[in-house]
Amino acid sequence: MKSWTRRQFTQTMAAVTTTAALSSFRVLGANERVRIGCIGLGNRGDQVLTGFLKQPDAEIVALADINQPYLDFAARKIGTNLRRFTDYRRLLELKDMDAVVIATPDHWHALQTIHACEAGKDVYVEKPFSLCIAEGRAMVEAVHRHQRVCQVGTQRRSSAMHREVADVIRGGGIGKVTVVRCFHIQNEWPVGIGNPADSEPPAGFDWEAWLGPARKVKYNPNRGLYRFRWFYDYSGGQVTNMGVHYLDCIHWALGHHAPLAVAALGGRIAGIEDNREIPDTLEVTWQYPGGTLVTFSQWNATAAPAATKPCEIEYRGTKGTLYQFNRSWEVVPDALTSHAFPVRTPVDRQVERGWRAGEKPAIPARKESGDGDATTEHVRNFLDCVKSRAQCNAEVETGHRSTTTTLLANLALKTRSLLQWDAAAEKVTNHPAANRLLRYRYRAPYQFPT
Repeated sequence: MKSWTRRQFTQTMAAVTTTAALSSFRVLGANERVRIGCIGLGNRGDQVLTGFLKQPDAEIVALADINQPYLDFAARKIGTNLRRFTDYRRLLELKDMDAVVIATPDHWHALQTIHACEAGKDVYVEKPFSLCIAEGRAMVEAVHRHQRVCQVGTQRRSSAMHREVADVIRGGGIGKVTVVRCFHIQNEWPVGIGNPADSEPPAGFDWEAWLGPARKVKYNPNRGLYRFRWFYDYSGGQVTNMGVHYLDCIHWALGHHAPLAVAALGGRIAGIEDNREIPDTLEVTWQYPGGTLVTFSQWNATAAPAATKPCEIEYRGTKGTLYQFNRSWEVVPDALTSHAFPVRTPVDRQVERGWRAGEKPAIPARKESGDGDATTEHVRNFLDCVKSRAQCNAEVETGHRSTTTTLLANLALKTRSLLQWDAAAEKVTNHPAANRLLRYRYRAPYQFPT
């Protein structure tokens, strides 16, 4: 795939964009099909494709991927004679297409999202939203400038169960939240992802195109396809991969969109014999307005944290603890010191009765309704918003802010510092060198988006 600068791409797309601009603002009828192009079809891309194929008003009209086997597999799955490209820019030139799904590695999200907006397409872009914070802001501005609908792939925003958790916490169900903990627990010892030698890329895999704006390195089996998440050139590691889901839910529940400060410690501690760059062990702490502490724990282990349930997120409040799992949640109340502070409200009395009974939490355990497929619900919300031009559940600013929070963890780790964050200015206020890590240098001839 020939490398293009942003200016070259914009000039080539000018005629297409003019046509798209005239047609893209039409409000589709309730039963009218939304024509979709998919960019990136491996692993998560295949999962999101499945979500679109479940929708009767979604029509997949084109596919793009630099890995030929992925293209062939997706085409067979769809079962129609649709157009296939190894260069996503050719897909964006199509006039009979309303929106694109971007499920490529993180380091490609910014350019592809911005190019799609410039081509007049609405965008469903997978999480993490960006590889660095400055990219994310450029993406937000492109969506707004071109008046596009954009859904970020933090699909729990479309889950009724996760919405219920947020409502309970924001409604004071467990009192004032003082600490929130979230966990990524996976024992990778002793070999992790392995340590294969550099080699030639497999047949049908365009390594040069896959690298895109990332620095030029030799092909290694661990750097391509799913395992790219273990290398900083293409991903922020597990704190951005899984942590963005958790932090997005936590922001939702706390009613905040950004921390005030962040600190992180960790590294390659477990002695895993692989060629990764990201930590196998990591502890991050953010502080939010009101003093609430939020932690992310990446542990090389399998057992649940001591004295807790094997949950994904744990909210500790003054009246109890809410445990949030992937598809269920429950509250365990705390004993109130009613001998010193009289219990007065009906909610307080309910918590006290539940505690004294010692049997059931004050708020019974809940489970995700239906099949619990939040991706399908997220896709449904995106299609509805493409038609109505309403704001998506995981709209672009929300996706950017949640991703920014996890990217800040990596800045704190790399600088070995407690960083003070000004969310309005999107700047670190106490460490000038950390601000240089808000962006990275694109490989020529790619140009960092502005």
